[in-house]
Amino acid sequence: MSKYKRVLLKLSGEALMGEDKFGINPDMVNQFAEDVKEINDAGFEIAIVIGGGNIFRGLQAGSIGIDRVQGDYMGMLATVINGMALQGALEGKGVYTRLMTAVNINEVCEPYIRRRAIRHLEKGRVIILVAGTGNPYFTTDSAAALRANEIEADILLKGTKVDGVYSADPMKNKDAIKYHEVSFAEVIQKELLVMDQTAFTLCKENKLPIIVFDMKTRGNLKKLLEGEKIGTIIS
Repeated sequence: MSKYKRVLLKLSGEALMGEDKFGINPDMVNQFAEDVKEINDAGFEIAIVIGGGNIFRGLQAGSIGIDRVQGDYMGMLATVINGMALQGALEGKGVYTRLMTAVNINEVCEPYIRRRAIRHLEKGRVIILVAGTGNPYFTTDSAAALRANEIEADILLKGTKVDGVYSADPMKNKDAIKYHEVSFAEVIQKELLVMDQTAFTLCKENKLPIIVFDMKTRGNLKKLLEGEKIGTIIS
């Protein structure tokens, strides 16, 4: 029996690119939808926060003469596009979903209201949370940490391209050491890159454990929720 019941899955926009350099890769979206369906069928309550870096990042804005605030709102709209793609793939597989947004776009999403989000989860619907926190200067990692605490999730799962937290970037340093388990204090002390400081502090102060894992490998999501040692747990 899993010790987790309600989970928040943070997916980066880059994860949706697959091997492409930009945009949404249909195979990746379908694979993620299959993984989510699997854990939904197993009875887990699932909220997903999705990034938009595969389409636009607020931090890119300055290079084309757009101010940071405007750029961040453009990034929020990118997350809505990704959320709609994932919703379409999930509903195509028979999963009931709700797309909830932090900025009002009534034609395609319902507004994020905490109690309503929790009710959807209790009814077995997958909720996809888009537009970050609805505020500029906050990353989608911060949105994931905030929403996970608001909906009283048991765990925050950060699905990435790498299979956990390392002492250095494993893509650049072949001697990087992988941590299987690490405390919040060690992450700060060793300056490990898990998520941005705002997001990390929110989890630390509210004692919300984080698992960083490789989401690109099919079946990893279900395995780790069933108790297999996959990725790195921070607690």
